Amino acid sequence: MAELTMVEALNLALARAMADDETVLVLGEDIGRDGGVFRVTDGLIDRFGPERVRDTPLAEAMIAGVSVGLAAQHMRPVAEIQFMGFLYPAIDQLVNHASRLRTRTRGRLTCPMVLRAPFGGGIHAPEHHSESMEAMLAHIPGLRLVIPSSPARAYGLLLAAIRDSDPVVFLEPKRLYRAPREEVFDSGEALPLDQPFVLREGDNVTLVTWGAMLKETLEAAERLAAAGAECTVIDVATLKPLEMAPILESVGRTGRCVIIHEAPLTGGFGGEIAARLADQGLLGLLAPVTRVAGYDAVMPLPRLEEHYMPSVDRIVTAVERVMSFG
Repeated sequence: MAELTMVEALNLALARAMADDETVLVLGEDIGRDGGVFRVTDGLIDRFGPERVRDTPLAEAMIAGVSVGLAAQHMRPVAEIQFMGFLYPAIDQLVNHASRLRTRTRGRLTCPMVLRAPFGGGIHAPEHHSESMEAMLAHIPGLRLVIPSSPARAYGLLLAAIRDSDPVVFLEPKRLYRAPREEVFDSGEALPLDQPFVLREGDNVTLVTWGAMLKETLEAAERLAAAGAECTVIDVATLKPLEMAPILESVGRTGRCVIIHEAPLTGGFGGEIAARLADQGLLGLLAPVTRVAGYDAVMPLPRLEEHYMPSVDRIVTAVERVMSFG
């Protein structure tokens, strides 16, 4: 079993899906001969040819629209948007067509497409290359929204997304693309969608996060454990549809919850989780649900990037605050 980066694991999953199912194809800007801006599709054109690995013009609306058409005709397109900040022109196709095809045709057609995009900050990229606008996508009925946080989960979740009968937006935290490495076996086995992963068990506080912020969250949990506070850490993984059962079970035991995400605080997806805890788990709470998030500002240029993103110190401070209740 090889130790792979997330980039390598995603490449392995794409190759496995294309080898197993001839209806799977990939398309996007520079994904063929260049192998994609982060090299996720590297080598696929040599193995599967230009008919199934298609370089496209710089036209995100077209990439999404063509993918809807292919999916409606029983293909399984996997489209790449180079950065999440370039995804906005594709929103029209996602909202008005991909997400509605099943209901519009009363189930006669489905839309088994995946739209991949790197997202988040931390690599000192310029403007429009560091967005974390996952809450906007989670608000679209009919879309699945999946965010892996490790190479093994990236492999299994991407396979599941490609095999799903409905459209999936698959956001890849590019800060984790090449670190850390993890053992990944090319078994072809998918991981379940719509299921959070409990990565650490503790009885004092529940930490809920996704994507690249898992790194800081686990580091905070280690620091807090040394101080005597044991944390449960939950990787949401599939934001839409959101499965609350593991979160509710953990918070019912700990009585405290801190939600961590890189996206801006206002309207961020952490607010949805907090609202559901208030609705379904209020009587088990011993302290207010707390969010640690990015600021309500555009992701700054590289010199201030680390100040913007939630740090281990900010997470620890939030946990200490909720631990002070009761």
